[in-house]
Amino acid sequence: MRIVVALGGNALQERGAPMTVQNQRANVAKACAALAPIAQEHQLVISHGNGPQVGLLALQAAAYDHTSEYPFDVLGAQTEGMIGYMIEQELGNRLPFEKSIATILTMTEVDPADPAFTDPTKFVGPVYDADEARRLAVLWGWVVKPDGDQWRRVVPSPMPQRIFELSTIETLVAADTVVICAGGGGIPTMYQPGSRKLIGVDAVIDKDRASAVLARDLKADSLVIATDADAVYTGWGTPEQRAIMLVHPDTLAGFDFPAGSMGPKVEAAIDFALNTGRDAFIGSLTELPALLDGTAGTRVSVTANGVAYR
Repeated sequence: MRIVVALGGNALQERGAPMTVQNQRANVAKACAALAPIAQEHQLVISHGNGPQVGLLALQAAAYDHTSEYPFDVLGAQTEGMIGYMIEQELGNRLPFEKSIATILTMTEVDPADPAFTDPTKFVGPVYDADEARRLAVLWGWVVKPDGDQWRRVVPSPMPQRIFELSTIETLVAADTVVICAGGGGIPTMYQPGSRKLIGVDAVIDKDRASAVLARDLKADSLVIATDADAVYTGWGTPEQRAIMLVHPDTLAGFDFPAGSMGPKVEAAIDFALNTGRDAFIGSLTELPALLDGTAGTRVSVTANGVAYR
């Protein structure tokens, strides 16, 4: 099968943990241990988040001096190379020597009129308590919002339209190369109005939405959205919470999920299932084989009848 696996930020950086290279490499190694068996049996395309990493790079540049601040499209390109390098190395350590692996710097087109530019929602960087977040917001001109019981910086997250390197990715996948692409949702780019000049955009694209576009256009058999939750839950955090096992995308669309966390994952799974008629899965990366056979996580399928719980 052709499978697109979207790695959540937890695969690279555990929430609240020190953002060291050693920690990130250890987490990537864990992710690659789960991915390697899939890569040996199927055509595998890997996307990944970059929220903590791109936020850290922005902080580092701003701390140097204000003229050295880089826009988020450039920072996104930097994280694609850094994270792709780690995944290539750790996955290569677990695959036969002759197995090809390639990281593709990926540009994703967005609409300059996207309303997301006036309502930032994408979390980047480390977490803070409320007082520190508000202090930094005043100091740096940030927008900050609650993320669980803590606070983080948010930036615009426009909807992905298409991925420019699709034909290159297709060629590599067809040649049985494991491809790492669309990191952090891809590098946000757009055409200047009234021209064919492509420019970068100071934003961060949601990697789950971009992965759904990637999987759709690659004609993938399955989209897997790997996260730190073992499934999609209704009533999360309440005594009535229940894990969804199997659900029709139209039924899933009727539930309400947080915009900054599970919401984009659910929307991406719905879009892929409805646009392709193929299944999307949401769950823990450590349960990847069970996810794909429907015995773990949440399966979103047009063949489902309503919703079934575990």
